[in-house]
Amino acid sequence: MKPLGALLCLALLFTSPVSLAAERMNLLLITVDDMNCDSVGVFGCKLEGITPNIDQLASEGMAFDHGFVNIAICQPTRAVWMTGRYPHRNGALGFDPIHADVPTLPEALREAGYCNALIGKAKHVIPTRAAAFDFIIDQGELGRGRSESHYVEAVGKAISEAQQAEKPWFIMANLHDPHRPFAGSRQEKSRPRPAVTRTIKPKEVTVPGFLPDLPLVRREIAEYYTSVHRADDIVGAILRQLDEEGQADKTVVLFMSDHGMPLPFAKTNCYYQSNHTPWIVRWPGVTTPGSRDKTHFVSGVDLAPTLLEAAGLENLPDSDGRSIAALLRGEQQPERNCVFTMINTTAGKNNYPMRAVQDERYLYVWNGWADGETRFRNESQSGRTMRAMVAAAENDPAVAERVKHFLYRTTEELYDLQSDPDCLVNLIAEPNDQYSPRASAMSKRLWHWMRETNDPQRELFEQQVKLALD
Repeated sequence: MKPLGALLCLALLFTSPVSLAAERMNLLLITVDDMNCDSVGVFGCKLEGITPNIDQLASEGMAFDHGFVNIAICQPTRAVWMTGRYPHRNGALGFDPIHADVPTLPEALREAGYCNALIGKAKHVIPTRAAAFDFIIDQGELGRGRSESHYVEAVGKAISEAQQAEKPWFIMANLHDPHRPFAGSRQEKSRPRPAVTRTIKPKEVTVPGFLPDLPLVRREIAEYYTSVHRADDIVGAILRQLDEEGQADKTVVLFMSDHGMPLPFAKTNCYYQSNHTPWIVRWPGVTTPGSRDKTHFVSGVDLAPTLLEAAGLENLPDSDGRSIAALLRGEQQPERNCVFTMINTTAGKNNYPMRAVQDERYLYVWNGWADGETRFRNESQSGRTMRAMVAAAENDPAVAERVKHFLYRTTEELYDLQSDPDCLVNLIAEPNDQYSPRASAMSKRLWHWMRETNDPQRELFEQQVKLALD
């Protein structure tokens, strides 16, 4: 009679890698482009029925009140997702490739036997890692990244190919809404895109508090929300396809946005509205339906570690992030009490070094580029909103001050998010110094993080900010 250990070894020897891999959970990562967290119903949007499908997903999984991305620009934030490393640690400071020696999520999954599919935003995900995906389809074949039927077809095809290969699958489905051009805008009408099922009217919307309530601003916000609703339609269609394929109970679904809306004081900045993103995870058998985490901070560096743990795999070597699986099980991680965010280089190849740290109450921002003369430029200034603000500034001192601040900034900013979530009052600029201890403590915390992650901007930060270091 053979010993038990020998029998186990023989069993493992004759178990194929494919059958072992087939027992793993499937992974579905759904991302939207340029969607504010508070544009989603479950995260507080006042427009009734704006995101019914995303809200339904939240009712079936866990939603995070403190979900963030680490950099509010499309390509570098996806590089963070794929590597679990901050931009200055993975090489993709802006629209740059990930360094060749940095391991990635799709490569680790493929090596473990997964069939990987990339649907949408391909140029922003794989400037260096195309070989890690078995199936790639970009926006040109997806109705410019906004066609419900095309996404359903692509997801169905990806699942079918994985099943034929008898492999578990990882699908990254990247929706292009609500990125500009917005639904119904002049820009979109010049390049026809799929129709919308609901058109939001200007009178329906609430203009975000960080923007002035001007007629053209309200009009652009309405077009943005129409695009938000179209994105939700696609999310719902993808999830229904998952059900029809009989894969829902075998699939971990993670939903999030790459950053905030493409308007001033949101995208390509370090404000609360820049990096705060909807985070929703549905993990059958793990997450409690309708649960909500109101305490822990999770961010983009945690995405790859979480999906790898869901797949039964180790974290990537030298990762800055860690899995949130414990939180999904209802456990505590008390050290998750803040988030670090940044900007390096914009799509226009302009360098605007910014770093920020945020805890549950305060946000501290350092603008290394702000010298009183350098003028900020980014994509969020290309729509109606910035033009309307500049025009209104001629007669409205308050708007004029907001425009000036957006364009030139100041080296340090501190905001009380409890009383001022729109980041309108820079406490460091207040006449008394009651907030100096808070600013000092947060700048010190940011410095320690910069040192720990070998941030190349640390020397400039030290030159510009008076630090009380122990």
